[in-house]
Amino acid sequence: MTTVVPVLTQWFGYMDSDDPDRVLAMIADDFTMSVQFSTGAGQSAEFVGDRAGLVAYLAQREKSTLIHHIDVGTVAGEYELVVGRTTRDGAFEASFNATAQLDSAGAVRRLLIARTPEISFVR
Repeated sequence: MTTVVPVLTQWFGYMDSDDPDRVLAMIADDFTMSVQFSTGAGQSAEFVGDRAGLVAYLAQREKSTLIHHIDVGTVAGEYELVVGRTTRDGAFEASFNATAQLDSAGAVRRLLIARTPEISFVR
């Protein structure tokens, strides 16, 4: 497997920045997403929707506090898939996987992200 996943690398780079709203320029007209966000101990929230759902998700998240690290990634046709982790001030916070389906122009059509602090793939 590779870690060369250009779209998701850019996506998480934007999400980790002071201006995460730049991801809005990366989505297709028919964009749909689901972010399953666990805070641990069985507590979680799901953020779903189209462009408006992504705008709402962006509005509620902390800016420039978490760093996404892609540990494994692959491209399979129109899909990019990754397994990674987030850190806060250098310390492990959560593991995540993400799957993006891209359109013919490379825009994100579908996005599924799941994260939890309960499992770490780091040895």
